[in-house]
Amino acid sequence: MEVREGYAPVARLLAHRAASARPLVVGIAGGVAVGKSTAAAAVRELHAAGPVEIVATDGFLLPNAVLMERGILHRKGFPESYDVRAVEAFLDAVHGGEPGISVPVYSHVTYDVTEERLPIDPPDVLILEGVNALRFADRLDVGVYLDAPETAMQAWYVARFLELCADAPPGSFYAQFADVDLDGRQRLAAEVWRSVNLPNLREHIRPTVSRADIVVVKRADHTVGRVDVVNLVP
Repeated sequence: MEVREGYAPVARLLAHRAASARPLVVGIAGGVAVGKSTAAAAVRELHAAGPVEIVATDGFLLPNAVLMERGILHRKGFPESYDVRAVEAFLDAVHGGEPGISVPVYSHVTYDVTEERLPIDPPDVLILEGVNALRFADRLDVGVYLDAPETAMQAWYVARFLELCADAPPGSFYAQFADVDLDGRQRLAAEVWRSVNLPNLREHIRPTVSRADIVVVKRADHTVGRVDVVNLVP
């Protein structure tokens, strides 16, 4: 299936649910580089019934200064690196239809949370996407987990790392690798995957699949191979 159209079954299920529950709050979780942002964008494009807002849990990461103070900067993306109460308060506000909701913004250029706040208009569907999205299953109407072979996710992560290094503007986090040759960048990305992203996947991210209502299984070419409805009444 083509990447976008592969999410059509998910979009149809959500459209059915959204017809009776507004706002419908959906969580999309999965490992680093598995394609959560792409999936969220595809579902938004395919959902024609009403507005869809996408919020990344990256914005709820603790600032780098706080992570450094606590000695856990190397564990960014692990459960303890997030402001869990802020995520819960945000989801409660969405469910409660509170006006004037905004969310913090994370910069992949500076690799840190910014001072910017992004206003969120009342949506038909709110998608919360991030590695830890299903940890908030008690505040979600539908949970989606993206799965893929570990070898594929590693390849996707390395490719994304190399792309970010190649396009890094001065002052960005990835600009520090400008003098590292291609082989060195590949080795560095592979090591980050093995020492950080893979343990996080195995220990904290993949276990949340038990909280999913829909499991999307991806092939190594990023297309959707299968959509399993695990715990959801159509």
